[in-house]
Amino acid sequence: QVQLVESGGGLVQPGGSLRLSCVASGFTFSGQVMSWVRQAPGKGIEWVSEINTRGTHLQYADSVKGRFIISRDNTKNTLYLQMHSLRPEDTARYYCRASDYETWGQGTQVTVSA
Repeated sequence: QVQLVESGGGLVQPGGSLRLSCVASGFTFSGQVMSWVRQAPGKGIEWVSEINTRGTHLQYADSVKGRFIISRDNTKNTLYLQMHSLRPEDTARYYCRASDYETWGQGTQVTVSA
C-alpha cells in the first residue's frame, strides 16, 4: 500500500538548519508531483513547497522562500526539504504528500526554539 515516511525533524535553535526526508513506497514515486505541508500547534495545514516529477520546477510559500529548498531523488523514492535560517514560526509537524494519493504519513516534528 501507499506509504510515506517522514524523518529528520528535531529541536533546533533559531537560525539553524535541518534536512527532512520522506521515503515513499507503494506507488510510482517518479510519476507524482510531491509537496511538503506543515501544521503548527492549533493551526490548519499550510502548504510549504512543491516539486514536479523531474525536479525541474519548484514552488515555495512566501513564508519559506529563500530559506527552504525542496528536492527529490527518484532513484531512491525520496523527497527532501532542506531548511535554513529556521525561525520559531517554522515550528510545526511536517508532512510530505503525493499529488494523486490521500495517504498521510506520521509526519516529523520540527521545533525551533532557543
